[in-house]
Amino acid sequence: MIRKSLSALALAALVSLPAPAAAQDAKAVLAAASKAMGMDNLNSITIYGSGANFNLGQSNNANDAWPRNNLSDYQRSIDFATSTSRATAVTFGAPVTGGPAVQGAFQQNVSPNNAAWAQQLELWTTPWGFIKGATANNATLGSSGGAKTLTWMTTQKAPSGVSYKVVGYLNAQNLVTRVDTWLENPIFGDMLVENDYSNYREALGGVMYPATMVQKRGGWPVFEAQILGANMNPTNITALVTPPPPPAGRGGGPGGPGGAPPAATSTKLADGVYRIGGGYIGLAIEMRDHIVLFEGGPQNEARSQAIIAEAKRVIPNKPIRYSILTHHHFDHSSGLPAVVAEGITIITHENNKAFLTRALTAPRTLAPDSMSKSGKKPVIETVQEKRVLTDGTRNIEIYHVRGLPHVEGMLAVYLPKEKILAYADMFNAPPANDPVPNPPVVGTQVFVANVVDQLKLDFDTVVSVHAPNPDRNYSKAEILKSLGRN
Repeated sequence: MIRKSLSALALAALVSLPAPAAAQDAKAVLAAASKAMGMDNLNSITIYGSGANFNLGQSNNANDAWPRNNLSDYQRSIDFATSTSRATAVTFGAPVTGGPAVQGAFQQNVSPNNAAWAQQLELWTTPWGFIKGATANNATLGSSGGAKTLTWMTTQKAPSGVSYKVVGYLNAQNLVTRVDTWLENPIFGDMLVENDYSNYREALGGVMYPATMVQKRGGWPVFEAQILGANMNPTNITALVTPPPPPAGRGGGPGGPGGAPPAATSTKLADGVYRIGGGYIGLAIEMRDHIVLFEGGPQNEARSQAIIAEAKRVIPNKPIRYSILTHHHFDHSSGLPAVVAEGITIITHENNKAFLTRALTAPRTLAPDSMSKSGKKPVIETVQEKRVLTDGTRNIEIYHVRGLPHVEGMLAVYLPKEKILAYADMFNAPPANDPVPNPPVVGTQVFVANVVDQLKLDFDTVVSVHAPNPDRNYSKAEILKSLGRN
């Protein structure tokens, strides 16, 4: 036993010997990378060009890329000494309803006051920020696919208490070609944030910069840029990274966002049918031996839990069996982990099943949610064009709304006995006494073409997931009037 223990100690000592050498190798690689990238005297940088940003979670099709907005006059300045960065651009985005692109403004500000990794990663996953972060945080050396890798852990902590991991890849010329990190996300769980850098060029002063930059989240680009040039250590860096003050009357005062979300409140629409307000609108529908939710997982986990609790309150002693998801957009699906944790089956269009299954079964180590804590896996059933849920006395008809510019795979719910129709993202009433829009809103046209002209549904009450102000239901007549129809 003594010899065995001594042998184990000797083996452990031998295993631990390479660690200092590995650390020394990491330092040598970092020194070579700093030299190759012209960073030995780099304290700050400005890059400029054009590109695009993309709206995470708002794709037209759950299996396609995030929608693109072009960026012109893109400029980004970074001060590594103060951990601050500012990016600006002019945006041009085509509305989903068609027509000419709309000009807007893009800005992204990172400061020590905004020290969350979700913001700071935009600075420290750049090629130069990665090398500086790896040097300051005792990076370890590895390899992957023939490329050298350097890995370091952030000082920022995830909600679970662990540090975020940053992994950079270097090519044979010791240039940074990719930087990965992971960030918590309600749909994707531990979401990979991948930054790819290529086509390096040399700027005045010797600093190297990638002419092509692409950041991906959820497997698709959320940002890309074609960089035309870089300025090393600009003399006015403080001004470049300082955002302008907010417009008068905005920010800094009381009454802003924050605090507890509004409580879920319910209104009875018919026997066994309850409209749940306090955020995105949901429905609780009583069946003979269970409850069906319409839009039970919107916004976030807290909102979904509030809808579930209110449904159980107004319809006691019955389990919730189904939650009908209108569409996959993240503002409508980010509460789904709470739905899964309750053992509720998700009903969605067949187009969304593969995407949701993959996303909702991903690891969630950075921010464990109710789903990961429960150990339950998503159960997803689908609708192609129509599905009917029935208990013999009440029917819930689920329809696919076809041809909608906003999204493929949109579902609407119809209660024929109660003459109630529930939907999302297709109609928002114009202000009172406004003339009929010209041209009318495309989403409204498609909505009416589906449910009125083609399906010929007979409904009076229309429940929108996005409630108008003041909060109320719509009527069929109001929707038709918005199109200039009786």
